[in-house]
Order: sequence, then C-alpha cells, then structure tokens
Amino acid sequence: MNGIIILLGAPNDAAGNLSSIAVERCRRTVLEYRFTPRYAVLPTGGFGKHFNRTALPHAFYTRRWLLEYGVPEKAILEPVYSRFTEEDARLSKPVVVSCGVRHVRVVTSDFHVARARLIFNDEFAGYQLRFSASETELPQRELAQLIEHEKTAVARIKRKSELR
Repeated sequence: MNGIIILLGAPNDAAGNLSSIAVERCRRTVLEYRFTPRYAVLPTGGFGKHFNRTALPHAFYTRRWLLEYGVPEKAILEPVYSRFTEEDARLSKPVVVSCGVRHVRVVTSDFHVARARLIFNDEFAGYQLRFSASETELPQRELAQLIEHEKTAVARIKRKSELR
C-alpha cells in the first residue's frame, strides 16, 4: 500500500440510502482509487442525528457502494465511526499511522474542501495530503445554504487557531 484515500461521510436516509452528496463522494473515491490502485480506501462515518440514524454505521453503506462499483474488498480498510469532520481527521490518523504510509488523499465535496483542508492539514502535519472534491449537484438554494454553513465553520476554525 502506497497511501490511503479517506472518504469523508455524508448523510444517508433512515433506510440507509446514500444522499446525493454521499454518492458523489463515493464516485470521486472510485475515480481516485482507479488512479491510485495501490492506495487503500478508508471510509468514515458512524452515527449522528444529522446524517445517520440507522442501526448500521454510515461507513457500512459507503463500503457497500464502493464494492458494488469496483473497489476490491481487500482495498477497503476497516472504517472509522466518526460523527463530524474533526473526528474524521482525528480518528483516521491512527489508522494511517498504523499502515505506515505518508500519502493521504481526502475525498469530500467541493463546498466542504476549505474546512476539510484546515482540519486535515492540522491533524496530518508532515504528511503529503491531497484533497479531491466531488462536484455537488443540488438545487442552488440548498447548495447556497451549505456554502454559507461552511464559511461560518471555516471562520470559527480560523479564530480558534489564532487563539492557540
């Protein structure tokens, strides 16, 4: 294994059906895997009221999707059951360390890259990080709300970072 592709979670419904955002991220992960087949894939996502209320962790559903679309089972690592982006980074780090790799690709949505970059660059200082963004295909109003949420979250992270 030369590196790890970290697939960040996104919502699924009460029946475990992936949201369009989750599917877009999965598609991007499959493309990244095809481009770097000597990388492993690390799905993230556990349980949370805003993204997964089923009896199974969100990563179960993304893993199933990845298998269906051609990522071999042996290439998919045991998932981390995170609830939000900071946990994605914090809980993924020990897995990356245990695999002994220094190359990490983080797959997320286009509207989420700026925040993921701040968080992962902090957690994975000294690693070779690349960020791969899926294109979000939502109605303009929904996308605008997500973008606004991300701007607020990025500003909060920057303020917190300045206080350190």
